[in-house]
Amino acid sequence: MLVVLLLLGLFAAVCFGAIYYAGDLSRLQLIRSAQESRAALRGVTDPAELDQAIEQYPSNKLLRLVALANRDVNEIDAAAERLLDEAAPRHFSKLADVGSASRNDLDALRRDLNAAQANVATLATRYDALLKSARDKVENDARSLNAGDERLSEFLAMIDEQHAAWTALTAKLLAARADYYNAYEKCVALLVREFGIYKVANGQFVFPFQSTANSYNRTATAMLDAAKRNSELDSERTSLRQSELSRWKVFVEH
Repeated sequence: MLVVLLLLGLFAAVCFGAIYYAGDLSRLQLIRSAQESRAALRGVTDPAELDQAIEQYPSNKLLRLVALANRDVNEIDAAAERLLDEAAPRHFSKLADVGSASRNDLDALRRDLNAAQANVATLATRYDALLKSARDKVENDARSLNAGDERLSEFLAMIDEQHAAWTALTAKLLAARADYYNAYEKCVALLVREFGIYKVANGQFVFPFQSTANSYNRTATAMLDAAKRNSELDSERTSLRQSELSRWKVFVEH
């Protein structure tokens, strides 16, 4: 009986030691993973450099999560750009090139601009559907890494913040693009109405009545303002990408 008790005690001690060792090893792995992640991302200042940096530690789960987040941003950004391109007028002409257009050309351009406005109005719903699909995909891929429940929860919260930021930016892009097409259509509508009356001199439209010139100038100014807003939002996209990189660095820091 004493021998049995001694053996049971020895077995329990071995099991406890194994459990303790496994727990200690797990902590060491987490520390090492965090150290590798910080080392890989320390010198990264441009999101375009991420993939190359992450390749240094291909088995690091934290870095693989960051790679998933980066892929997610690339895909949802590309999706927004693709949708905007699809909504654009089929035969787009700069306003400066419209001076030599025929009446039929102006009518066709106006139809395209009206169609573009209608297309833009449908893009928010389509983008939301794409985001949902992207969210499901990134969650499924993240779970397959088995990085731990706590890390997974943090990661998915970060992805949700990421999607919210891009949804807000895309909404502004859609509004700016709609404003641009609307202002452009009004310019073309005025030219259609005044066709055969206005002249073009040195690339400028010349109208016989000041009131018509004032109306045209207002719509042209609105168009230029919308174009400027689109350009500003393109810069905002770049800034958002940079802020996402900073967020990913914070994610691997703790």
